[in-house]
Amino acid sequence: MDKVKITLGTSTFIARWEHEASPRTCAAFRTLLPYSQKLIHARWSGEACWIPLGTFDLGITAENPISQPEPGQLLFYPGGSSETEILLPYGPARFGSVAGTLAGNRLLTITDDLELLARLGKDILWNGSRAIRFEAA
Repeated sequence: MDKVKITLGTSTFIARWEHEASPRTCAAFRTLLPYSQKLIHARWSGEACWIPLGTFDLGITAENPISQPEPGQLLFYPGGSSETEILLPYGPARFGSVAGTLAGNRLLTITDDLELLARLGKDILWNGSRAIRFEAA
């Protein structure tokens, strides 16, 4: 299970695990698969969508966190100064919240169909949330 299939609405993307940067985060999230949620547009992070997870505890802490992910580079924020969440940037993004800049653990990276991802991100901005599902590819 080296890859993850991400279904976003009716579109599908393949992502690679970020094992080298965040081995504990990837291992913990892998245990949740298949995993479904709702993806909404981010309020503070630029061209990005997010999955708000409230007080969910994955049992991990910061692991080589970054705050300026590339498009398609999913980050997992384990909570702290803001709620637990997953960030999915589709364009220029700086991870943040009302509390200020956040840094998340690298979880998965989508490398193909980034133009489609950008179109979907903009559609979520204007038309609302989408179902998202993560499963072994």
